Amino acid sequence: MKINIKDFQVKESKKIDLKKWPTKINPFYKSKSEYKEIIEDHIAALKEMQNVLYADNRYALLLIFQAMDAAGKDSAIKHVMSGVNPQGCQVYSFKHPSLEELDHDFLWRTTRNLPQRGMIGIFNRSYYEEVLIVRVHPEILQAEQIPQEVLNLKNIWYDRYASINNLENHLYRNGTRVVKFFLHVSKEEQRQRFLKRIDDPSRNWKISPDDMKERSYWKEYMKAYGECLGATSTTKAPWYIVPADDKENAQLIISQVVVDTLKSMKISYPQVDSQRQKELIQIRKTLTKKL
Repeated sequence: MKINIKDFQVKESKKIDLKKWPTKINPFYKSKSEYKEIIEDHIAALKEMQNVLYADNRYALLLIFQAMDAAGKDSAIKHVMSGVNPQGCQVYSFKHPSLEELDHDFLWRTTRNLPQRGMIGIFNRSYYEEVLIVRVHPEILQAEQIPQEVLNLKNIWYDRYASINNLENHLYRNGTRVVKFFLHVSKEEQRQRFLKRIDDPSRNWKISPDDMKERSYWKEYMKAYGECLGATSTTKAPWYIVPADDKENAQLIISQVVVDTLKSMKISYPQVDSQRQKELIQIRKTLTKKL
């Protein structure tokens, strides 16, 4: 079954009610073996396209992952990017900001880690936290050292959406393609995954009282995510809402989006001109001389 990535893409300026977006759909695989076959095909294609991206050295690709806890961001990154050359990929996970980061604007700590040309960058959480967790917990704004007149703005979130859109447009104009994934997991599925973390001693470290505290704000997060996705999904930097209750299916959708995005980019191996051809011929002559 072919995966049509447009089925998951948020249209520009579309209002999003996440209750109307499924967290689980019919799988694109009929068995575990078929899943493995499809994901391996995607990984092979991604590996080849990454080589072209690196050799072309004019564009970069930034993948952003956002989700509620236990939605499967880490496993998606691990499985989808398993065939990528580590030298051509940079992964950053953003936790609570440091004191240094709080003394800069809200985009600073992430933009300094943007991928260079020829590279794939992955943000596990990102500057979008500033219109998500900070919106759900506005007291965090008080620690950001921003001017009082900014704190008093009723439309501070819309101003931040504008800053984000301006940044992503700037990146696009300069060769960085931005693709954003929201892994849409149900509250019940999150509960089941939390229970598994408790029951498995090797995963106990992955759950804390803070996770339960954030879970209590589920409705507030869904509202914040819905508004954010609708305000910041553009044709140049689209959001994809990925049904995440089925981890394997989510990984197939994500990998298909990444492969399709790379294929749509105007990248190719560098062309060899006549001067370079002469150089290669001379090098070959040198290498084939008998010692």
